[in-house]
Amino acid sequence: MKYLFTLLLTVLTLSASAQTEQPQAVPAPELEFALQLKVTLDGTFSINNTQHGRRTVIPITGGTFEGPNIKGTIISGGADYQLANADGRTELEAIYCIKTDDGVYIHVRNRGIICNTKDANGNPSFYFRCAPQFEAPADSKYAWLNNSLFLCAPTFSAGGFNGIVLNVWRVK
Repeated sequence: MKYLFTLLLTVLTLSASAQTEQPQAVPAPELEFALQLKVTLDGTFSINNTQHGRRTVIPITGGTFEGPNIKGTIISGGADYQLANADGRTELEAIYCIKTDDGVYIHVRNRGIICNTKDANGNPSFYFRCAPQFEAPADSKYAWLNNSLFLCAPTFSAGGFNGIVLNVWRVK
């Protein structure tokens, strides 16, 4: 019993000291531009009032992409699946494939959040960020896409382009 009491006291002491220690300063991760995708889209359709919210599907019809180490086209046939709730928050998951100019196919799964709400002060706030994941052949020169995390800042197209522009950075 004395051993159990001593062990419990030691654990509590270590736990208390761990809570008071300040974390070491860790430098923030850096971002490196990876590529820009110009994704063309078709008309959307929605399934309203599901048990999870409003489901919207946006067909992906093609487009192009280019970065310092990659260039090619977006394959038609994918889609952006969005689920919106009544609070102004939308979760999205776009699933599609791209083909590099030298003929390599790469699968893309891009998940993100769109929030069109108010900030802590009651002012309108818009947030739209994504985290694409790539599946490239492991024996290709694009295998680097498999081994990094990526962040995406989408922007809406202008000038007659019917789509969305995705600027993608690799987290270093």
